[in-house]
Amino acid sequence: MTRPYSEDIRERALARADAGETVRSIAEALQISPSCVTKWKNLRRDTGGLAPGQIGGHKKRVLSDANADWLRKRIRSGPFTLRKLTQELAARGIKTDVRAELAPVVWTAPRWI
Repeated sequence: MTRPYSEDIRERALARADAGETVRSIAEALQISPSCVTKWKNLRRDTGGLAPGQIGGHKKRVLSDANADWLRKRIRSGPFTLRKLTQELAARGIKTDVRAELAPVVWTAPRWI
């Protein structure tokens, strides 16, 4: 995974921009993309700082607690179609992918569930 550029190079690029240098000449001198310089200028204008944003992070689980328990029980209860399961999840207020509604396949639960 790539890492964000250091704040040092961001500050050097924007110091050159403040001195009147063009975006392309800054990018060539520092061996970075011209779009980086432009984005950093916008970042400083919008937030007042140059700190990089967060990369990655924790994604909240879609199903947890009671909904996850219900789904495990439902899967163990016997064969089902994705269309039917999608309808049951929607009835419980759980959003599903619309492509699942198009799948007429009958599924059974693997043993590890």
